[in-house]
Amino acid sequence: MSIRLGTNPIAWSNDDVRTLGAHIPLEQCLSEARKAGFTGIELGHKFPTDNAALTKILGAHDISLVSGWYSGSLLVQDAAAEKKAIQSHIDRLNSQGCSVLIFAETSNAIHGDITAPLSKSPVISADEMKRFGERVTEVAAYVNSQGLKFAYHHHMGTIVESGAEIDAYMAATGPEAGLLLDTGHATFGGADPLALAKRYKDRITHIHCKDVRKDVMAKARDQDLSFLKAVIAGVFTVPGDGMVDYVPVLKVAADAGYEGWLVVEAEQDPEIANPLKYATMGHDNLARFAREAGFTVVG
Repeated sequence: MSIRLGTNPIAWSNDDVRTLGAHIPLEQCLSEARKAGFTGIELGHKFPTDNAALTKILGAHDISLVSGWYSGSLLVQDAAAEKKAIQSHIDRLNSQGCSVLIFAETSNAIHGDITAPLSKSPVISADEMKRFGERVTEVAAYVNSQGLKFAYHHHMGTIVESGAEIDAYMAATGPEAGLLLDTGHATFGGADPLALAKRYKDRITHIHCKDVRKDVMAKARDQDLSFLKAVIAGVFTVPGDGMVDYVPVLKVAADAGYEGWLVVEAEQDPEIANPLKYATMGHDNLARFAREAGFTVVG
């Protein structure tokens, strides 16, 4: 199976703690991402909102747009309202030839609150999850009908964080609602990325590859840090620099016929973890892991 390697600008400029990398211009991010070997990148807050301007700057750096995060509100509004709200994002991704849309419910999330400890991550009831899943499935079908694969991002500090919550989400949604498998968030949330890959291989529509520093994760749990304080402390790193065993996870995906992108999304403090150094390390390690797993790496 053929895949391409992409990255995320969050290693250069953090979307939630905008003081991290505030001084790094988008042009530096794009040129360094390309220098590291990546052929694609996801959206970040420094990207132009005008589609023509976005096309121009990506073209100038010979890099494709992979996708972009969308913050959902399906706990507080119905699917009809969400479909109207998401349309401009769909149009933006389609204007760049993207194949996947990343969706995460954030209406009650705490991942962007540096003062909120992870023990306060939101939890919903089984009935609420059932209603949420029905709404997600309807929105996912709408996204898919417009040429994009829907990919739900399980994420620390949200209602789909732990392994049990991922299972509940998957049980509550139909096959229209694909899953974004994030190796770092799965590990930090207490789930096994390999077990998730095996269980949901037929519904994985996008993969984020971030590694986890075991000692920092233990500290974050012991001290009940917020998600953002854990990030600043260095809980995440690039593939091959932490505790995640990538080849078995990627082999499951390859054997299941996964195609598209493998994206290095590993946010750190750029003053401590030089973005170009870590991007290069992440690209080279992930390319090696992917080939060992049976993928053909394109680009």
